[in-house]
Amino acid sequence: MLSLEESLKILKETKALQDGHFILSSGLHSPKYVQCAQLLSKPQKASKICNSLAEKIKSSLADFDIVLSPAMGGIIIGYEIGKILNKETIFSERINGEFKLRRDFNIAKNKKVLIVEDVITTGKSSLECSKLVIESGGEIVGYSCIIDRSNGKSVIKEKIISQIKLDIPTYTKDNLPESLSLIKAIKPGSRNL
Repeated sequence: MLSLEESLKILKETKALQDGHFILSSGLHSPKYVQCAQLLSKPQKASKICNSLAEKIKSSLADFDIVLSPAMGGIIIGYEIGKILNKETIFSERINGEFKLRRDFNIAKNKKVLIVEDVITTGKSSLECSKLVIESGGEIVGYSCIIDRSNGKSVIKEKIISQIKLDIPTYTKDNLPESLSLIKAIKPGSRNL
């Protein structure tokens, strides 16, 4: 398994973890930004992170049948974890604002499901996926991600198996620390297009 230092080094090398002044999709300001797509664009480095995460999952969970990921961010991670652990891997897609299973994906009754994402902040996407599992009669065995930046504030009450936990501070526009207010703010992310 990779150490915290090794994981952080890979995230910084791939620009998946960036320093600066960022305006997040929530409108809050932050000195760090997480963009796992940058990690995933470098397969050799992403493979190291995914293999390490798979080891953690294997040592934490007795068994499960299916990996379910929310589109878009979780698809590649879910696929890699499923491949490493030899599990069926499916994903959900947003249709009219709600996650649905499409493409003939289904979760049979009593199947054990692990929900896998790239980053968990609030946990809302994972919780939406869990509704699909429950509606199908499946059983949720856990939640996993590369980066857990929920800092204990996720709507997920179960343990989150993550490669790395990050406590990234956020600030309102009116409450910026001086060091952050001196840096020009940028608005990254797919929701800001």
